[in-house]
Parts: sequence; structure tokens; C-alpha cells
Amino acid sequence: MTALIRMRLTGFVQTGRAAAPLLAALVVLSVLYGGGQAQAGEAYGVSAAVLFAVFAWQTKVLLDVEPDVQRRLGRVAVGGAGREISAGLVAAVLAGLPLVLIAMILPWVVGGVTTPRAGDPSLSTGIALGLWAHLLLLLPAVALGGLASRAVTVQAARGLTVLVAGVVFAIVFGLKSFPVPWLAPPVMTTARDTIGAAHLPALIVTTLWAVAWSAVSVLAYGRIRMHRA
Repeated sequence: MTALIRMRLTGFVQTGRAAAPLLAALVVLSVLYGGGQAQAGEAYGVSAAVLFAVFAWQTKVLLDVEPDVQRRLGRVAVGGAGREISAGLVAAVLAGLPLVLIAMILPWVVGGVTTPRAGDPSLSTGIALGLWAHLLLLLPAVALGGLASRAVTVQAARGLTVLVAGVVFAIVFGLKSFPVPWLAPPVMTTARDTIGAAHLPALIVTTLWAVAWSAVSVLAYGRIRMHRA
């Protein structure tokens, strides 16, 4: 399975398809941080929420690189559909880590983060919350990208619709006034949790929410892929 993960990441990079999500992340983050300075936690929380769409799009692009016939051959080579599906998702998570690293470093390069003042959370707390937010939202983004991939939706227009609808729903459902926010991943809730001091109970609830939503979505993705094998 390691070889299949490496092959997918290599194909993603060498075909040049990795450039578009990377450039999109750089542009979005540069515009975001160029608007002024903010506390580290707050800045990173907004960054993670914005990158959710980029993470999901990158996952779709990575999973769509491989031709259908090659994907079926890979399934045979690794010994089953489950391992082939897992290899794609793991590759998508690994591909998202460089974007997380860029998101953590870029605000210091462009001066988008201000040092804490009296009464503000410490800088280390803000950085820790920011890393938590980016890594946490990477999981549901990968799940959404998988559901929008060609192997599930078949048609390009349908896949784009799933991707855009998923991102929009995540934002709309994340509004405090929405009655059933758990139907979508906690994108906006994660951003709100990074503002101010770290409240452990809230962080635990948000983490469990994101993991549960991701697990259900990955199971749905796996069942659809198995059915269309």
C-alpha cells in the first residue's frame, strides 16, 4: 500500500496538478493576512476555515489524476478495494500537510500576526490552536474531496457540484443560528474555538464532531467505491 500512496503522490506532483491548489492557498492566505494583523489563534482559525475548501479541492484533484483502469490495477496489486481506497485517502492527507505548514509559516512572513498584549492568550497557545484547527479540518476536507471525486460522481459537473455544495453547506450550517449544525463539518465552529483562550471542553466536542463527520463520510465514500468496483 505504501507504494500505491507514493505513486499517487508522485503522479499528483509530476503532472503539475499540485500547482493549482498550492497557488490558490498562497493567494488566499496572502490576501487574508494582508488585510491587517490579528492574534495568532484568531488568524490561524480563519486561515483553517478558508483552507477547508482548498484541502477538499486538492483531494478531488489528487484522486482524479489516476485513470480508472490504473485505479483498478492498483486495487489488484494491493490486494483489495479497501486497501486501494485507504491508500488514496492517506495520500490526500499527506498532500495536505505542506499546505498546513505554509499556513502556519506565511503569516509571520507577511506580518499578519501581532504579538499578544496584556490579557491576551499567549503566543504558544495561539500557535497550538492554529495547528489543531488546520489538522482537524484537513480530515473532513479530505472526506468531502473523496465524495466529490470522479470515482464516486462519475461526471465532472456532478463532482464540482458536490464539492461546492459541501463547502457552502459547511459554512451555512456553521452559523450559530442554524438548528442542526452537526450535519456539516465544524468549519466555522473550529474557527470560533481558536479565538481567545483555549477551552478544553469546547475543543474536545469540536474534535469529536469533526472526527465523527469524517468517519461517516469516509464510510459512505468507501461503500460507494465498493459498489462501483
